[in-house]
Amino acid sequence: MRILVSPASPYSAKVRMAATYAGLSFESVLTDTNAEPAELVANNPLGKIPLLLTDDGNAVFDSRAIMQFIDRETGRKLYPRNPAKRTEVDVLEALCDGTCDCLLAMVYERRFRPEEKVHQEWIDKQWKKVERALDHLEANLPRTTKSLNGGHFALAALLGYLSLRFEGKWERGRPKLKNWPKKFETFFADYARLKPQ
Repeated sequence: MRILVSPASPYSAKVRMAATYAGLSFESVLTDTNAEPAELVANNPLGKIPLLLTDDGNAVFDSRAIMQFIDRETGRKLYPRNPAKRTEVDVLEALCDGTCDCLLAMVYERRFRPEEKVHQEWIDKQWKKVERALDHLEANLPRTTKSLNGGHFALAALLGYLSLRFEGKWERGRPKLKNWPKKFETFFADYARLKPQ
């Protein structure tokens, strides 16, 4: 199996970490989405990564669909079977992914628009969403043990992306969140290698 990824993408990091943890054998393929390579757009009309290509030629996207695929392929190693606990994990993953959506929107606004056309009010609105999400996570940090789940990997990817692109701008007043990656790494030694870089 192959997963088309970008090293800075939090969604790529999430699925690579989850696949590694669950024991799914895969090859990471570095992919430049701006170049719109044929293999990417032929298999995902949206031209987004991550994209998982199965051994039998099927394409699986986006990151949540890939997470579900990994879970099924590895004997349900990523999501709890208990309905209430499963809902908690699904909501955590959705919150972390949604926060990454806001962060990426801010990065792209600055990266792809001329400086005089950057819409600061819109960026500020995205940052307010990020701050609310981070405050919620600080107050409701998931229990972390050696039995990791999809929500843990989404949180690890989010915090890795924050450290990569927003270091020094989010940590104040959130000591639990700031220190969580160290705790996570005690249960998942590959974090430093697979987090957004």
